[in-house]
Amino acid sequence: MPTVTMTVNGKQRSADAETRTLLVSFLREQLGLTGTHVGCDTSQCGACVVHVDGVAVKSCTMLAVQAQDAEITTIEGLASGSELHPVQAAFKEHHGLQCGFCTPGMIMTAVDMLRRVPKPDEPTIRAELEGNFCRCTGYHNIVKAIKAASDAM
Repeated sequence: MPTVTMTVNGKQRSADAETRTLLVSFLREQLGLTGTHVGCDTSQCGACVVHVDGVAVKSCTMLAVQAQDAEITTIEGLASGSELHPVQAAFKEHHGLQCGFCTPGMIMTAVDMLRRVPKPDEPTIRAELEGNFCRCTGYHNIVKAIKAASDAM
């Protein structure tokens, strides 16, 4: 069984992983980072989104061994100490969540989108979120939160 080494949330981490282990499973089971959720196991829902070398990736579509030597950011790595990332703060302030299951993936997707499109309009936000499903909301407050975060950033 190979040892996989990557930088996760700014810290180098290593653990043994079978070659078939998905990145989402590696993060949750080997590294104990359970903020990244497993939703559909088919890359449809977006609950498992993390950043790999700065780009949003559905971690259920990537093997852990493919992330060898990569820079990974999970939802746990966004805040700076007790200060929430602006997108996290906006989701809290604008009620961009209900049950919270999709929230980590939504936030990670939004952070990547705002890196690429700093001042998106509502149609752009909605288009960028197409790979993330929320079964509790009508997306209205999620879109409002992302727009507020873009204004704050």
